[in-house]
Amino acid sequence: MNTIRSVCVYCGSSPGRNEAYIKAGHTLGRSLAESGIRLVYGGGTKGIMGAVAEGALRAGGKVMGIIPRFLLNKEATEAGLGKLDELVVTENMHERKHIMFQESDAFVALPGGIGTVEEIIEIMTWGQLGHHRKPIAFCNVDGFWDPMLTLLDHMRTEGFVHTGHLVQPLVIDKPEAIVPALLIEESNIAEPASGVRSVIDKM
Repeated sequence: MNTIRSVCVYCGSSPGRNEAYIKAGHTLGRSLAESGIRLVYGGGTKGIMGAVAEGALRAGGKVMGIIPRFLLNKEATEAGLGKLDELVVTENMHERKHIMFQESDAFVALPGGIGTVEEIIEIMTWGQLGHHRKPIAFCNVDGFWDPMLTLLDHMRTEGFVHTGHLVQPLVIDKPEAIVPALLIEESNIAEPASGVRSVIDKM
């Protein structure tokens, strides 16, 4: 039985320089909607954030946006926010991240900046500490996350990751492969789907 009902997507509020990033956002949002999975995301209506939400909404999916009050005018438009099924306005970033975690059964990182890195790494850290067993995936559009994956491997090699077996994020090159992989993963994927590999399976 599928226990993944909501997926949190971390991504940039800017479009980036590669048009593939926006396309990936639309594709992932649509894929979630077509699978009956609610999108939980940072509430922005611009950039890749806006693309994910738009992809889900156009396909008839449910979308929950969670955004700090101070970012309302910076990352979102009133018209865009009005299209969301649920909107939660928090007082700070910490509250936002906590609610995003509580409302989600799995986590995906699309391309983004420092904030996106901070969010997905925090979720990985909580998993490594045994605070959750929710699936985590990097959508590695055109190799965007390769430098991060290299750093994670370097940390392991240098002896700074000791309980990596508790969190094994997936690396998925194509956005359309994310939902199927997460549904297979659930709590512990036995055999990666095509186009999917584990990031730190040797930790």
